[in-house]
Amino acid sequence: MSTLARARCTLGAHPSALDTALAAAVLVCMVAGSFVDPHGPKGVSWGLRTPDALSLALMAVGAAALAFRRRAPLAVLGVTGCISVVESVTGDPRAPVVMSAVIALYTVAASTDRPTTWRVGLLTMTVLTGAAMLAGPMPWYAQENLAVFAWTGIGATAGDAVRSRRAFVQAIRDRAEKAERTREEEARRRVAEERLRIARDLHDVVAHHIALVNVQAGVASHVMDKRPDQAKEALAHVREASRSALDELRATVGLLRQSGDPEAPTEPAPGLARLDELVGTFHHAGLHVEVARTDQGTGLPAAVDLAAYRIIQEALTNVRKHAGEKARAEVSVVRVGPNIEVTVLDDGTGDGEASADGGGHGLLGMRERVTAVRGTLTTGPRYGGGFRVHAILPVRTRTDAVEDPV
Repeated sequence: MSTLARARCTLGAHPSALDTALAAAVLVCMVAGSFVDPHGPKGVSWGLRTPDALSLALMAVGAAALAFRRRAPLAVLGVTGCISVVESVTGDPRAPVVMSAVIALYTVAASTDRPTTWRVGLLTMTVLTGAAMLAGPMPWYAQENLAVFAWTGIGATAGDAVRSRRAFVQAIRDRAEKAERTREEEARRRVAEERLRIARDLHDVVAHHIALVNVQAGVASHVMDKRPDQAKEALAHVREASRSALDELRATVGLLRQSGDPEAPTEPAPGLARLDELVGTFHHAGLHVEVARTDQGTGLPAAVDLAAYRIIQEALTNVRKHAGEKARAEVSVVRVGPNIEVTVLDDGTGDGEASADGGGHGLLGMRERVTAVRGTLTTGPRYGGGFRVHAILPVRTRTDAVEDPV
């Protein structure tokens, strides 16, 4: 980026500094213009005439007012217009104080609507030109008077053009942003509809085959002792229905896989039986973890077992990442009545675990897993430092409870 571009970006980021620089430049131009003698013997020439004290004061006031042109454009136009009228009436020779009024009029036109620009522009042109023609020391047809009319008109026109261009560009930008939002919303809607359709199809197919499996299994159980041939036939139907359900499930889930996704795993999903192995990986990573368990002999449904494992895994990962290098963690798995309670505590001092409101993806994933198995999850900072993750998971699923209501 060039020096000029960097300077432009800096001034654009600080509009007050830009207005101050503009005011200083206008003051220099007005002071320099006051030394020009437009009626020299050879036309316009540089003379040695010096503006009087009143003209210098009016130029200073007009330039100073321009520093506030963005904050109060109409007020700045009123101030610069008044001092321009005073200079038109009293200045002889006249100093170019009207330059500040032209820039103020441009600012008003660029920051307001077109009707306001027309009204204010016509009023400013009429007042300044009329004062210069009727009350000034020069004849009404002098070129300086006509220049006042021309420059005020140019200022209003240029400001209106800039305002129109800004409005046009902003309208294009707004339409582009609206179109982008519409496309994103449409894409999300289509994805949600497709997921719902796939879920509905998957439910219908799997529910049909599982219903067949349930019926045939019941038949096989009923006739196993008296009619073993019919039981074998029913079990064959169970096997065929279960194979069809797996094929349909594999085909449907395969539609959701991306091209680069790994193949489906062939080993069983992890559970609390592999908790020691999981804790060992964190020991090797430098995290001290203590484990306390009173759930030995408790059989858990596969979904609950996997949820408990993943909660501990994610919680220890958060401790390793956010709690500090010297943090220690405690993991407890306790059977309490019909539930199993999983608790992960740490004494870390890091601030990365402050998202107890569920803002992090890890905590959100834990909550979704717990909700999926109809459990409850509480997370939050501990008194005195550290973080606590506590999950209550049902030992039996709803299906187990219906079949065995003990």
